[in-house]
Amino acid sequence: MQANSKIYVAGHRGMVGSAIVRKLRKEGYKNIITRTSSELDLRSQEEVNTFFDEQKPDYIFLAAAKVGGILANNTYRADFLYDNLLIEANIIHAAYQHKAEKLLFLGSSCIYPKMAPQPLKEEYLLTGLLETTNEPYAIAKITGIKLCEAYRDQYGCNFISAMPTNLYGQGDNYHPGNSHVIPGLIRKFHEAKVQNKEQVEIWGTGTPFREFMYVDDVADASLFLMKQYNEKSFVNIGAGIDITIKDLAILIKEITGFTGDLAFDHSKPDGTPRKLMDVSKLSALGWKYTVHLKDGLKKAYSFFQQEIEPVNS
Repeated sequence: MQANSKIYVAGHRGMVGSAIVRKLRKEGYKNIITRTSSELDLRSQEEVNTFFDEQKPDYIFLAAAKVGGILANNTYRADFLYDNLLIEANIIHAAYQHKAEKLLFLGSSCIYPKMAPQPLKEEYLLTGLLETTNEPYAIAKITGIKLCEAYRDQYGCNFISAMPTNLYGQGDNYHPGNSHVIPGLIRKFHEAKVQNKEQVEIWGTGTPFREFMYVDDVADASLFLMKQYNEKSFVNIGAGIDITIKDLAILIKEITGFTGDLAFDHSKPDGTPRKLMDVSKLSALGWKYTVHLKDGLKKAYSFFQQEIEPVNS
């Protein structure tokens, strides 16, 4: 990938897409193409084809997706499946039709079976049942992997896939109903501190283990793979370290300065018991994360205070 290569970042206003754009600009790439959802509906095959015909991107980072936490995934099951299938199918097919040099499809760790052995190795895909609450989203992401593999097999396209672990950081969604666990907890603890509440309620038992990665590390890994990796099989992106939801909550409580108690609502779903990525494949390629969890949470809370909290005041 050259400095003047035409690079399309699909989903540039999302957390991952915006981090990829920041990384590309930092590395000196000038010819970056972006479109908002109002400018280009990625669910429309006609609009996507017209866009590719006009722009003819050389490289595509496919980070566009409909995303959300447990509540959103379980509530809008049809939307998560339908929208994500259309987005990835339209872009991957258009990249093939317009002879793009390379495409990177970004998925999610939720593609793995709920009870898969830990840590999660790439070969565990499709070896068991998925977690029920986010099954539609997972099926859409698995389909994206298989589309890249199929277009490589049938047409020789250099389409690759990477599966990031749970992400957080700048550009995250802090909506009280549709957010993932870290932004959700940051908002809860911050508001509880401001309102002098005695306790913060946390969904589930607090016992599940989760792995987290700061989004700028994922952007760095994505660019690394775009430049260095050209194989059919997908690659996990993660830190290879996990933490319980309870310990995560305690850490965020400390960072936000909340002094009250934690209350775990056992009636709410825990989701998958554990999701730890095996990152030996990516490590063997020569890449490793740089932002440790506590440092990343401090960055995320700082961003929330500067960018999100004032808007809601």
